[in-house]
Amino acid sequence: MEQKWIEKKISMNEFDYTKELFGNFDENIKIIENTFHVNVVVRQGEIVIIGSLEEVEMTEKLLYRLIQIVKIGENLDSQKINYSIKLLMEGQDDKIEGLLEEIVCISAKGKRIKPKTLGQKKYVKSIKNSDVVFGIGPAGTGKTYLAMAMAVSAFKNKEVSRIILTRPAVEAGESLGFLPGDLQDKVDPYLRPLYDALYDILGGETFLKYKEKGMIEVAPLAYMRGRTLNDAFVILDEAQNTTRAQMKMFLTRLGVGSKAIVTGDITQIDLPKGKESGLKEAIEILTQVGGIDFVFLDENDVVRHSLVQRIIKAYEQHEQKKEILIKSKDGHRKR
Repeated sequence: MEQKWIEKKISMNEFDYTKELFGNFDENIKIIENTFHVNVVVRQGEIVIIGSLEEVEMTEKLLYRLIQIVKIGENLDSQKINYSIKLLMEGQDDKIEGLLEEIVCISAKGKRIKPKTLGQKKYVKSIKNSDVVFGIGPAGTGKTYLAMAMAVSAFKNKEVSRIILTRPAVEAGESLGFLPGDLQDKVDPYLRPLYDALYDILGGETFLKYKEKGMIEVAPLAYMRGRTLNDAFVILDEAQNTTRAQMKMFLTRLGVGSKAIVTGDITQIDLPKGKESGLKEAIEILTQVGGIDFVFLDENDVVRHSLVQRIIKAYEQHEQKKEILIKSKDGHRKR
């Protein structure tokens, strides 16, 4: 039976948002056309959608949601388009605009830092409501950047008097002793991603001013031993590379009026063979402890290049196949 094609029109009488909707070189609209197998064109001040009834209606619904995003001054990019399509297909398109309501803080360049996915929104809410939060997920899910933005917001609102950022100083089996320079030179490469994020959020000059006054501290995890961290917003990054003892040491540093965020990716453990990840063990031990919240982000929360989502998914599928193969071999041996 031949497919019946229909047309639906969206009037742009009030304001013309076609430029923002379509994007540079129509890149936004091409994503929509390829997803729903429709044609979207501009004709006499109207956006015209051409295709089958079901696909046209889905596209129309999506475009109205995206117009609301553009109306409040938000830029559309491939991440927002693809995530909006995902929510629409899951019947959660009413949550698209709600994602844009919450601004965590404003960066030095005037960029509004906010959660971009439902997972990130849950993560931000948990940081607000809990004293200890574990943000666990793959690269690109914004777990460290959002934690830092929340730390800056709390600091600026005088909820805490200092920000402390730390991460394990030895990764990928490399020893600090083999690196050139003094101790600061040795640890700086490990802390560089934290510096970069703070430069982006605060601006270089402000960051250095706060750092010189001791209001912001960026240090290797070993420097936390023996301290009690009062009135501070503390972030432990790359926590999958902590040992059991290091994780316990860090969590027991928390003092009065402080908040601790632990971020990590349990699929990227660089510890020597035979050493258990402190993060993996913490998930097993602390899940039921009151006041501690665990937020698990996944490939749907990746806000980097869309290809990163597909890479993460491919690796997950590969690991699942390996696990099935190992279980199958074990089953044969037992017989």
